[in-house]
Amino acid sequence: MVTEFAKNICGILWEPLPAWYPVAQMNFSIRELQRFKRLLLERKQALLKADETGGQAEQVVELDQARVGRLSRMDAMQAQAMSLETGRLRRLSLVRIDAALLRIEEGDFGECFECCEPINPKRLEADPTATLCIKCAEALE
Repeated sequence: MVTEFAKNICGILWEPLPAWYPVAQMNFSIRELQRFKRLLLERKQALLKADETGGQAEQVVELDQARVGRLSRMDAMQAQAMSLETGRLRRLSLVRIDAALLRIEEGDFGECFECCEPINPKRLEADPTATLCIKCAEALE
């Protein structure tokens, strides 16, 4: 479900595109959108697979000094912290991918959230989850 914020992101009330909406008025052809969707789904699948294997490294480190030495515990705690952060970034990427897939379905994929201008296709090739054009992203930094 699209939030009110997302509906009004470009200053106009957003409505889904009707089925008869001409593709020529969209930023991308149907073939290009399908390619971006396939790319996003592949990335999502890879992240979900990595998430399954990464969960084991995020488990609590045992502090039993009889079983593990101090340096080994410190190494394990550092590895756990890195794994937790990697997991957090992976979950954030999954949210961004889901949002991009939703934008494809709703017809506003490739539109800058800030200025409502089309995002350069080369930028979307590099990061299909991008929500800002280069100009707006640079201004944000």
